[in-house]
Parts: sequence; C-alpha cells; structure tokens
Amino acid sequence: MMRVDILTLFPKMFSGPFDESIIKRAQEKGLVEIKIHNLRDWAEDRHKTVDDRPYGGGVGMILMVEPVDRALTDLRKKNSKVILLDAAGEKFTQSKAQELAKDKHLIFVAGHYEGVDQRIKEYLIDEEISIGDYVLTGGELPAMVVVDAVVRLVHGVLEKPEATQFESFSPLEIGKRESPFGEWKLENSLEYPQYTRPENFRGWKVPKILLGGNHKEIGKWRVERAMEKTKKLRPDLLK
Repeated sequence: MMRVDILTLFPKMFSGPFDESIIKRAQEKGLVEIKIHNLRDWAEDRHKTVDDRPYGGGVGMILMVEPVDRALTDLRKKNSKVILLDAAGEKFTQSKAQELAKDKHLIFVAGHYEGVDQRIKEYLIDEEISIGDYVLTGGELPAMVVVDAVVRLVHGVLEKPEATQFESFSPLEIGKRESPFGEWKLENSLEYPQYTRPENFRGWKVPKILLGGNHKEIGKWRVERAMEKTKKLRPDLLK
C-alpha cells in the first residue's frame, strides 16, 4: 500500500478532489492511504505562526523552517520521499508520475505565501516539483495534480492498468501484442484520436479505416494521427 501525507495550511481544500472517482476508490480498496495535515499543528506559539518576514527585506511572508522540520520529524519514515511543490522545481511529467508511483511513502509540502525558507529546500526535502511555468497562490493545487497522476498508476488502482501504456507522454514498447499501434513504433507523443458510437453524428463521421478491422492499417493510422497532433500542439516533444 502507498501512503501519502500532505502538509498544508489549507487542509479543507483537499476534501473534494480526494473524495471522488479513482482516488476515492483507491483508498476504499486499501491500495492508497492519504492523510492531510495542517502545518499549524506543529507551530509552538499561541498564534500558530508558520511564516515570517524575509531577512534582508522584501515583499510577502516566508514559510518558516521550524514547523516544517517538526512535522517531517513526526511523519518521515525510512522509505519516505519528501517533495516540495514549488514553481521553481523540476517540471512534472508522466515519466515522473510513473517513477513516484513505485514509492511506498510520499510526503508533499505545499508551500504558500512568498515562498519557503531556503533551508527547507537544502536540508529537509528530497525533490522540488513544479506543474508548469506559472505561479499559483500555493502548493495545494499542484499537490492535487501530482497525487492524482501518481495514484492512478499505482498497481491495482485501475481496472485495466495496461491502458496507461497508450496514453499521451507514455513511451511504448515495440512488439506488444496488445499495442493499439500493431507493429508500428510511437514514443513520447500525444495520444491518437479516438471515436465511439454513433458512427455518423451530424455528418461528422468516424474515419472509415477504424471500421474495417485491418489492425495493421489501423496501427499505422494511429501513429500518423498521433504524430500530426503532436507536431501541431506539442512540437517540443519531438525534439
């Protein structure tokens, strides 16, 4: 079972996303345990202070090292990986999600305010992760994104785990009999277009090749369409 601990100043933000859909089922199956912790519980003054003004001056407040250290002392185990959600961190990718899905204990620190004391980054965490080149008001939403992407990859969570092999950004191995690309190779691209019934809606028709049952030609078509889509929307993936 994977355990996920999240340190945040706003624990109520997590009640909706983690109580629905796949993440809820993963917890009910006993495959994942998610605990949300209020960082203020580790503050020692009567005002529950967890932030202060930056040395040297500047705008905003900085998350203090002391309450974070106390929280991690209580939560960290030998197999724990501590991750800070920070706009300056490593950009989150599907490959990173697959990597984290193999861990048994993840602790996420959701930063807030202007930033965190640098000593948190240098001495208390293992990794910094960013979900994109933009700034949010805190690390809560990024934590939700990362946890969702990781939990769905934990063994047993999805009814058909092999489906994740064919999603956007997921590298494929040649020669897999169940591959929707047949003998064709496709790596690090967006997912190919997909259709379902009805065959014709308002004159918008499903491509005939998908209806013919020639899996070799369907595989070729899917590779070509996936490459077209990737070149148009994410050409950086092909560099």
